[in-house]
Amino acid sequence: MNYNFLGNTGVLVSEICLGTMTFGGEGYWQAIGQLQQDSVNELIKSAIDQGVNFIDTANVYSFGQSETLLGESIKRLGIARNDLVIATKVRGRMGEGKNQVGLGRLQIMQQLDDSLKRLQMEHVDLYQIHGFDPSTPLEETMRGLEDVVRSGKVRYIGCSNLAAWQVMKANGIAEKHGWGKFVSTQNYYSIAGRDLENELVPMVQDQQMAILPWSPLAGGFLSGKYIRDNKPEDGSRRLNFDFPPVNQEKAYEIIDVMQRIGEEHGVSVARIALAWVLAKPGVTSVIIGAKNTDQLTDNIKAAELSLTMEQLDRLDEVSATPKPYPQWMIERQERDRLAPASFSPNQASVTK
Repeated sequence: MNYNFLGNTGVLVSEICLGTMTFGGEGYWQAIGQLQQDSVNELIKSAIDQGVNFIDTANVYSFGQSETLLGESIKRLGIARNDLVIATKVRGRMGEGKNQVGLGRLQIMQQLDDSLKRLQMEHVDLYQIHGFDPSTPLEETMRGLEDVVRSGKVRYIGCSNLAAWQVMKANGIAEKHGWGKFVSTQNYYSIAGRDLENELVPMVQDQQMAILPWSPLAGGFLSGKYIRDNKPEDGSRRLNFDFPPVNQEKAYEIIDVMQRIGEEHGVSVARIALAWVLAKPGVTSVIIGAKNTDQLTDNIKAAELSLTMEQLDRLDEVSATPKPYPQWMIERQERDRLAPASFSPNQASVTK
């Protein structure tokens, strides 16, 4: 297992992060996973034995059950708390009350206390806002996060599912006041969903933040179960929870290429999909979910797979999508800066 620094911090995290969305199975989360305590214990032990030290959860996963099962598992397995980097999230609705959703100071402090009780911990290492809250000023959200850091209950803060401008505005507010800034951003990123590359990846590289991709297998669509003209087996996640959105025809073209590359290495399609994400700039740790140890081990082994430049080029080419404006204009204008010394007006790119 390789380890990377969590953004511009001194914390090392495994490049494979264990996601816990399959823990519990309350409500609509049943379609993703319904693992109970014994299975959770087995999965966590297997992950740690294979070098994983980073575990990601959220209060909304099975409405608290995921955090409860994770905390109890760590206790039962006797794992030293300081050997793990634990991340959880805040924002989602956790009850019917008017103030049981959002990113106000009230919600941040209350939801953190509730998460810590479920996790049976005194602190979390990474506390992430689970999205944008348009009803709460960013100044209040960032001050609330600063307060929980200063309280000792949180070590670092991160964000998830935000646009690049929202991240920069939030971190600008924090920098102005001398507060802690987001060190990471957790976003959907897969070879079948490359939107992140247009704005967020350049921002992350410029700001020295960490990218923590979620759903690198596109909600199971890239797991190898889904092949053109072949329906998945009963119980497959996508049959009951068709998320995140995928252009299936485009994805099948990508899967065709991944299958061929997988045969060249003698590995699964899922492992190729994960190895591709791991090879992308800015990616610190890829979040994987699993329902059993065999699936977990296959995914973890993606960290040992090195794709050749030729294979990466093939995958980039088949998965490429048209770049939106202004990205294509920025790249076009950049050619002027890279022009040779013999550049003449006739070589100028059109910029209007």
